[in-house]
Amino acid sequence: MAHEIAYVRKEMQAQEPAPQKSGSIALWLRTNLFANPKDAFLSILAIIFLVWAVPPMVEWLFINAAWTGTDRTACATIAQGGVQPDGWSGACWAFIGAKFDQIMFGRYPDAEMWRPILIAILFTALLIPLLMPKAPHKGWNALALFIILPIFAFFILYGGVFGLPVVDTSDWGGLMVTLILSYFAITVSLPLGIILALGRRSKMPVMRTLSIMFIEVVRGVPLITILFMASVMLPLFLPEGMTINKFLRAIVGVSLFISAYMAETIRGGLQAMPKGQFEGAASLGLGYWQTMRLVILPQAIKLVIPAIVNQFISIFKDTSLVSIIGMFDLLGIIKFNFTDSSWASPVTPITGLIFAGFVFFIFCFAMSRYSSFMERHLDTGHRS
Repeated sequence: MAHEIAYVRKEMQAQEPAPQKSGSIALWLRTNLFANPKDAFLSILAIIFLVWAVPPMVEWLFINAAWTGTDRTACATIAQGGVQPDGWSGACWAFIGAKFDQIMFGRYPDAEMWRPILIAILFTALLIPLLMPKAPHKGWNALALFIILPIFAFFILYGGVFGLPVVDTSDWGGLMVTLILSYFAITVSLPLGIILALGRRSKMPVMRTLSIMFIEVVRGVPLITILFMASVMLPLFLPEGMTINKFLRAIVGVSLFISAYMAETIRGGLQAMPKGQFEGAASLGLGYWQTMRLVILPQAIKLVIPAIVNQFISIFKDTSLVSIIGMFDLLGIIKFNFTDSSWASPVTPITGLIFAGFVFFIFCFAMSRYSSFMERHLDTGHRS
C-alpha cells in the first residue's frame, strides 16, 4: 500500500513581526557599533575621543583661523607685532592664499600661468573617460593621454615653439611637479614592471639574469640614492658637452625605482595563476605572447590591483624627496616659503604642512577609492 508522503498545511502559519528597515539608523548603530559588549566599549571610547579632540581642531583650523592678510601681521599676536589678540592661536590660511600660485606652479611666470592650467584641463578631460569602464573608444583615449598629451604638454609648458617664451624646468614647482613626476612614474612603471616580471620568469638565462640584477640592485638602495645617481653621477658618464635636463633625470630615476617594485608585484600575480590557465591556452594553440596578453596578464593584474595601487600611492608621496636634489615639489615649495620673513609666525609652518598633508590625502584617498571600485567591477569570477 502506497503511503502519502505529500505535506499539506492544515492551518495558517502565525504572523511574524514586520522586519526592521535595513536603512534605519538604529539598526546600523546596533549592527556596526554596538553589536556586542566589546564593540560597544570601543565605540564609546572612540566617541569620547572624538568629542574631546574634534572641537579644538575645528576651532583652530576654521573658527579662530586667519583667512585674509598680506603679511605675517594677520597671523601674529599683538605681542609678536601682529593684529591678533594675545593668547590667540589659529591656522594661518592667509599664508596659503598669498602663496597659492607658487604652491600650485612654483616660480612659473604669472603671465604664462594659462599654460599649466590648460594642460591640467586637458589631462582631466582625458583621464575621466579613461577611468569610466563603459566609456567608448578606450584605445584612442589611452593614446591621447599617454602618448600625445605628454609630448604636447612638454612643448606647451617648456615653450620655445608656437611663439611661446621658454620657461626652464628650474622654474617649475609645486603641485605641478608632483603630478608630472607621479604621472610619468606611474605610466612608465606599469609596462616596464610587466616586462621585468616576465623577464625574471623567462627561460632565457640572459634575460632572466639581467632582469634579476636590475630588480635586486634598484630595490637594494633607497630612492634618495637613485635620485643622487640620476642628478649627480649620470652627467659624468655622458660625452663632453652633452647634458640632460635635471627634471628629466628625476623622472627617469623615479620611474626606474618604482618599476623594480612594480615588477615584483606583477610577478606575485603571475605566480598566483594556476597551471591550468597556461595549459588551457596551449590547448587552444595560443603562443607565449598571446597567452600572456589574452589569458594570463589580465587575470594576474586583477589579482594584484591593491598592491599596484599601493605602489602608485607610495610613489606619489615619495616624489617629495626630489627636493633633496634642488627641485621644489608641493611639499618642497611650501617649506621653501617658510623662509619668507614677511610671513614668519608661529602658526605659519604647521598650517602649510597641514595643507600639504591634506592635498596628499585627497589624491591618495581618490586612488584608493578608485582601486576599490575597480576591484568590485572586475570581481566577476567570485560573485554568487
